Amino acid sequence: MPVTRKDAALSERLLAHYDRHRRTLPWRALPGEAANPYAVWLSEVMLQQTTVAAVAPRFARFLERWPTLEALAAADEADVMAEWAGFGYYSRARNLIACAREVTERHGGVLPCEEAALRKLPGIGDYTAAAIAAIAFGRRAVVVDANVERVVSRLFAIDEPLPGAKKAIRAATDLITPDARAGDFAQGLMDLGSSICTVRAPQCLICPLRQDCAAHAGGNPERYPVKAAKKAKPERRGTVYWIERDGKVALVTRPPKGMLGGMRALPDDGWRAGADGNGVPPVEAEWRIARGVVRHGFTHFTIILDLALCCDAPADMLEADWWPVTELADAGLPTLFAKAARAFGEMRDDAA
Repeated sequence: MPVTRKDAALSERLLAHYDRHRRTLPWRALPGEAANPYAVWLSEVMLQQTTVAAVAPRFARFLERWPTLEALAAADEADVMAEWAGFGYYSRARNLIACAREVTERHGGVLPCEEAALRKLPGIGDYTAAAIAAIAFGRRAVVVDANVERVVSRLFAIDEPLPGAKKAIRAATDLITPDARAGDFAQGLMDLGSSICTVRAPQCLICPLRQDCAAHAGGNPERYPVKAAKKAKPERRGTVYWIERDGKVALVTRPPKGMLGGMRALPDDGWRAGADGNGVPPVEAEWRIARGVVRHGFTHFTIILDLALCCDAPADMLEADWWPVTELADAGLPTLFAKAARAFGEMRDDAA
């Protein structure tokens, strides 16, 4: 349906509800406090493709270790990547470091307050730029995350399937975003989507925007947003290698670009999103093989890994970072390779 302007009272109702029921989050300023732009930026990056529940403890630990943008800019990249281990979407961590350094070098350590300038920084796209501008600096900006997308698609009964509907949803959000308190308005929509206008069983009877909602009036709010049919994920196959000597295991640092870029990992045979591995081991050895042991889902594909084990590697067989097996939990391996390491531990126990 065409997007039409809503009554200005809609934003007033939402802001009144937000003032009474706002969530307390570690990166969110309390009433009367000024927002911390560094905390807002850091939280928005962490929240990409990740839930609030998963982000909250990581955010606190990250902020304790690097309490300012300048501290993050001066951090060792390997330390940051290790701290990010298991959190997924590792390009976010690389972009955090690159962005902190660019802001330090080009902006005197102060995040820009305008969307256009923010979008020029590493890892900051349209959504993140709008969120920082509105929440951290009080600028009028149109902020559309997944929760806002759901609320607004229901308010206007936008029946075009996603992702094609994104343009209409953004235009509708623009229509209802007030000039004042745009950041609070955005966070109010996010809270509404999190607690009331949920994916399933939305609590329409207690929603402050019930009278404005076309989907509620139509009697089927769960229909929105309309989702396109999901495509099956392709499966890739590869091999990961455990090469051990004198109680230490060989780790490599993955190339800075590509899957899990810049992370410590066990060696593998070059699998990637678009192709299977080549099956060629990094060195000649007597390998003990376990087929298809590790299965891990990425956003666009699933990887199934064979495990290849060699526990008596000669000293000169591979250039690598030799890490004590008993301290492997401190290596900061990404989730996939941590899974593989646990499976290798079972193989080693069986072989003992």
